Amino acid sequence: MEIRLTETKDWMLLKQIRLAALLDTPTAFGVNYHTAAHYTDEQWKDRASSTGTAFWLAFDNERPIGMIGAAVSSTGRYNLIGMWIEPAARGSGIAARLVDQVKARATIQGFDGVFLDVAPENARASRFYLKQGFTFMDEWEPLESHPHILVQTMYWSTSLNKARLL
Repeated sequence: MEIRLTETKDWMLLKQIRLAALLDTPTAFGVNYHTAAHYTDEQWKDRASSTGTAFWLAFDNERPIGMIGAAVSSTGRYNLIGMWIEPAARGSGIAARLVDQVKARATIQGFDGVFLDVAPENARASRFYLKQGFTFMDEWEPLESHPHILVQTMYWSTSLNKARLL
């Protein structure tokens, strides 16, 4: 299994896995399937180029089976976004390896930590992130794609966990 940062040439693979994720778990992401399905090829190429949001894909041979993204918010927070693993590959350790990519990049780029948002009702994701060293914060906001769902912020500190990464 290979994990790598996307490049412009990977735009079709990123589109494929992102749309699969949105169909599989539509209420787990800040964008909905309908919106993403209407992105232009140029928008997908821009996303894959990692100029703003960085995306990593996990591959089983040549086939993408998982993804994760990271971006700096307007408030300067380094955010983990868009994590998804195809159902058949869940529980295989791929998710932890993808999260490690985001943590390492945050550390290298000098950020104090990594933030993410998760619906606490998504028990599997919440448990997974807790095992990865994230803790819940008392911050809540509506999920952009489904405003009736409240997501809670979780945080992982680079200073508390730097020794584990290096």
